[in-house]
Amino acid sequence: MKGKDLPGIRALGGVEGIAASLRTNATKGIHGNEQEVNRRRDLFGSNTYHKPPPKGLLFFVYDAFKDTTILILLACAALSLGFGIKEHGLQEGWYEGGSIFVAVFLVIVVSALSNFRQERQFDKLSKISNNIKVEVLRDSRRQHISIFDVVVGDVVFLKIGDQIPADGLFLDGHSLQVDESSMTGESDHLEVDHKDNPFLFSGTKIVDGFAKMLVLSIGMSTTWGQTMSSINQDSSERTPLQVRLDTLTSTIGKLGLTVAALVLVVLLVRYFTGNTKKDGKIEYNGSKTPVDSVVNSVVRIVSVAVTIVVVAIPEGLPLAVTLTLAYSMKRMMSDQAMVRKLSACETMGSATVICTDKTGTLTLNEMKVTKFWLGQESIHEDSTQMISSDVLDLLYQGTGLNTTGSVCVSDSGPTPEFSGSPTEKALLSWTVLNLGMDMESVKQKYDVLRVETFNSAKKRSGVLVRRKSDNTVHVHWKGAAEMVLAMCSHYYTSTGSVDLMDSTAQNRVQAIIQGMAASSLRCIAFAHKVSLNNSGLEEDGLTLMGIVGLKDPCRPGVSKAVETCKLAGVTIKMITGDNVFTAKAIAFECGILDHNDKDEEEAVVEGVQFRNYTDEERMQKVEKIRVMARSSPSDKLLMVKCLRLKGHVVAVTGDGTNDAPALKEADIGLSMGIQGTEVAKESSDIVILDDNFTSVATVLKWGRCVYNNIQKFIQFQLTVNVAALVINFIAAVSAGEVPLTAVQLLWVNLIMDTLGALALATERPTNELLKRKPVGRTEALITNVMWRNLLVQSLYQIAVLLILQFKGMSIFNVRKEVKDTLIFNTFVLCQVFNEFNAREMEKKNVFRGIHRNRLFVGIIAITIVLQVIMVEFLKKFADTVRLNGWQWGTCIAIASLSWPIGFFTKFIPVSETPFLSYFKNPRSLFKVSRSLSPKKP
Repeated sequence: MKGKDLPGIRALGGVEGIAASLRTNATKGIHGNEQEVNRRRDLFGSNTYHKPPPKGLLFFVYDAFKDTTILILLACAALSLGFGIKEHGLQEGWYEGGSIFVAVFLVIVVSALSNFRQERQFDKLSKISNNIKVEVLRDSRRQHISIFDVVVGDVVFLKIGDQIPADGLFLDGHSLQVDESSMTGESDHLEVDHKDNPFLFSGTKIVDGFAKMLVLSIGMSTTWGQTMSSINQDSSERTPLQVRLDTLTSTIGKLGLTVAALVLVVLLVRYFTGNTKKDGKIEYNGSKTPVDSVVNSVVRIVSVAVTIVVVAIPEGLPLAVTLTLAYSMKRMMSDQAMVRKLSACETMGSATVICTDKTGTLTLNEMKVTKFWLGQESIHEDSTQMISSDVLDLLYQGTGLNTTGSVCVSDSGPTPEFSGSPTEKALLSWTVLNLGMDMESVKQKYDVLRVETFNSAKKRSGVLVRRKSDNTVHVHWKGAAEMVLAMCSHYYTSTGSVDLMDSTAQNRVQAIIQGMAASSLRCIAFAHKVSLNNSGLEEDGLTLMGIVGLKDPCRPGVSKAVETCKLAGVTIKMITGDNVFTAKAIAFECGILDHNDKDEEEAVVEGVQFRNYTDEERMQKVEKIRVMARSSPSDKLLMVKCLRLKGHVVAVTGDGTNDAPALKEADIGLSMGIQGTEVAKESSDIVILDDNFTSVATVLKWGRCVYNNIQKFIQFQLTVNVAALVINFIAAVSAGEVPLTAVQLLWVNLIMDTLGALALATERPTNELLKRKPVGRTEALITNVMWRNLLVQSLYQIAVLLILQFKGMSIFNVRKEVKDTLIFNTFVLCQVFNEFNAREMEKKNVFRGIHRNRLFVGIIAITIVLQVIMVEFLKKFADTVRLNGWQWGTCIAIASLSWPIGFFTKFIPVSETPFLSYFKNPRSLFKVSRSLSPKKP
């Protein structure tokens, strides 16, 4: 196989000889029983490749140790431990250094566990996305199996858009062209046939035609398998929101570093000038102070400064994004959407336009022939015996030979089983069950000379066949009714006579097509010609045999989903290959078009009309268009480009190979899991597993939820950052000491970053999210509403804690250790209460739906329990003292005031101009009063 050794293939008896050696019947496939499949798997191996082992937990622990601030803290902890033991002995001296070690270890473990869980999540998703369904022939039956279950000797069916699942040889087929660029880098499509090039390679794609393939080598025996085994799936893709958050984290980190440096300088100056006391004595007394004591004090000061940096750097932000995205991806899987690219989760929340297909997305894709016209006569189900045997024979040829579907005898009953696309299955079912066709006998009477497969540009398929009995050659075309009609010069009547297709007859047939289309039927026409030319399929002078109308009902819930998207400020555009009348009928049924619309003429166009507009006309009209009928994939791509130039965030659904450019061009490409080709899926960002438009609306909701959850967490975290930095800075400058120790700050960092991220990043989407306008591409990440909420809460916390710092001992009549514990306890409890406020940025009721988020309630409970343990039981570790019931009550009462403050804060109106823009343009400050003034009712 690898050497494309054609003489070697012939020496083994050609493809047929190799099939016989592998005990494969080319027309029946292999035996499908488990024993036979397992025997082949044991002999030749499985269709899987060895992957590099996923990163283990220790890798992420090691990765967490690379953080500079963590390393500085560990160095401080080591020095503190050494000097503490030297000064106070092992029994008492290990507390401070040991406490920092434990706290740092906790931060590292939690961070490593979060990243490890994310890695496993991505690993699971990549396994699901690699699990492609393949159609094989086993026991004379076409069946869909996993790509991993393909064995050597299997007969695999290939069609446009498929990825070849293993290395093998061409058995049978027509017009097969393969894209081998993934293997060779060559962009030219390669023709594959019986004679000159029967080689098919794993990982390459079918771009035209169809075929049956004999599988020869699988898994690690293929070049693709060996290549893929050396590639490690990278899950460290940075999404646009993560990049924006990295900038935010860096800015806050620099601010924290500045504050920490100032605190360090102030504390060192105060220490060395003899302005700090310990147990009532001055700490530094020149040369009289032992060197050990000086170094120990300096290490303590440095560790406090470093800890301020640790608290200031919001490393919880990337963690919150990771958690939100991982959680959303997992939940979206259960909501029938598989995310292939992380960035799509966020971008979908900003979508302003969704361009959707009709068939299978808005409709059920369950086709059934409900109308049949032969020439100008309507033939009902009970009157098919009126059709002449000659016309019937031609219809058998037109459906039985010009098809990619198949018919096989069913074990379960007399009704045969039909396979192929929904359209093919409907046509075969109608011809077999209603017209009495025997497909096998039809195939035996004719030799297929040439096939032109259906594609979305021509919207028809053709076949050239030779009748064995008299060697006459026949051309058969089937496809979109008006396209096939344009190729016809005559038409058959039910008696078998042929009439001229003059302008009157053509107008009548067009009226029949329009009437069926207006009833939302898909119209397929059949045409025939006896050919004198064996080389090609003639496209004119044909005789129309008949027109069928296929009913494809709308999916339940589609009109509601369309209405939901409209309310969310998202425009729905339907792009379909069907004719304009069918497209309009479905658009009205789904709610994309409204009967009250005045601009209906501008809202519905055909593909040819759209592509023939000038650039200016197209840009002017593109936003008004809501239905594009008879469109080609290039029209869809053109529309996406125009909408993006107009500033829209565009989501596009697609299922065909030709949809790949539009899926790639769009901001969010949504491919179909059932009808979608592998090429379409690989070009998309999200795979809609059930092909249902309702799932597209769900993805929109999840996209907004991701963005909203991250904003909630930013508001929560920045409140703590601002409060912690200001309190420590003021206390250090004025009193020469910080109220929160290194261990206490690390504990706040842990509950704020990790537990806070878990609690707020896992909020489920609500319908409220779809009542807002889409978030713009360049809209500020921290909105004015967020600034209002976080500044009010921060100011409250700063005011309370500074009063406790400077007046706490006299107010509560307690010693310094109790006062410091009160500050620490109040600060932590303020964050717990503020976590509830962060659940809703604008709504006043922050408790709504809280019972549905058990994780949030659980994390709040865990945080409170751990805080009680920190204060009451880990006194030496956390540098705290026990508090009595009254003191606990006071801490809770002060912290609980966050709720009413949060409630009344939301009555304060905010300007629509982003808060930070005032600092860039001071003039805009004068406009604030105008924008804040109440609007007239």
